[in-house]
Amino acid sequence: MSQENAYRPLLGITMGDPGGIGPEICAKALDSPEIYDLCRPLVIGETDIMADAVSFSGLSLDIAPVDNIETAPYRHGAIDVLSLGMLRLSELQLKTVSAAQGLASFTYIERAIELAMAGTIDGTVTGPINKAAINAAGLNYAGHTEIYGEKTGTRDYTMMLADGPFRVTHVSTHVSLREACDRVTSARVLAVIKLTHDTLRQLGIARPHIAVAGLNPHCGEGRLFGDEDELEIAPAVQAAKKEGIDADGPIPADTVFSKMRGGFYDAVVVMYHDQGHIPAKLVGFNYNHATGSWDQMAGVNVTLGLPIIRTSVDHGTAFGKAGEGRANPQSMLEAIKLGAQLAAGRR
Repeated sequence: MSQENAYRPLLGITMGDPGGIGPEICAKALDSPEIYDLCRPLVIGETDIMADAVSFSGLSLDIAPVDNIETAPYRHGAIDVLSLGMLRLSELQLKTVSAAQGLASFTYIERAIELAMAGTIDGTVTGPINKAAINAAGLNYAGHTEIYGEKTGTRDYTMMLADGPFRVTHVSTHVSLREACDRVTSARVLAVIKLTHDTLRQLGIARPHIAVAGLNPHCGEGRLFGDEDELEIAPAVQAAKKEGIDADGPIPADTVFSKMRGGFYDAVVVMYHDQGHIPAKLVGFNYNHATGSWDQMAGVNVTLGLPIIRTSVDHGTAFGKAGEGRANPQSMLEAIKLGAQLAAGRR
């Protein structure tokens, strides 16, 4: 590695499901010179599929096949691609759930994790995958978070969604709502509070202020609507306080996000998937009916608690627009920037 490149973290960016918008948003994000000032981006996927995405997106970028990860140039104008040979361009099925494409997208993730665990790359950024395609390939995972947890041997991990200062972390994610209620335990809530605190410190916030959302309406209203808030959430908040963490809660979910948006908190710990995803995407996504397109597709997905860095786009494969050159790369750009920031903070 040259001295010139020493300050830029090396990030492995998985292409995502080849049949979706993943290759396109990778190409568009890497058309930004700013990215190369922040990091050395390595796309893990297929050279010919990335070249096709560059072409139908109308970009003037070259594709540079990578043989040696450490000595690749990583310069704006050419996308460095580690090709795994999982899928040819002639086999590509845009806008389609395919077992072959599901297997390919999983293999890109697996290779990125291996490289990060070995210390060859400084962090990983993941493009969107299709859960049905992965499961069609015989791989029974609910999503990226679960793949990373298993492949890194991590027991306590969680998902954070971030759009600038608007951040939510989850006690549970891809389970039924009925099961999500059962997962609200003091031990799990405390673990997520601590993971949130550590990540905010890594982002440069000296003393993070964390809100913890209630599970039931009005936090149970004195156990009229459930007792989990008093029996599980409140004790976890008190335990966090005893460890020196600035945490408040439980706070009713119908007001806590407005308080964070007003600057009172640096993050909110939420109890289940939709409690966090709905406000995060309401803030981050903005559709323009006049233009018939999304003006904003902001937000980053971060997996906390891993021994490696993983950030991701906060949206799916968008099969409906795949191959048309009109996908918005904003979330991918933000995921790469945050990945670079976390990698620099960890180093």
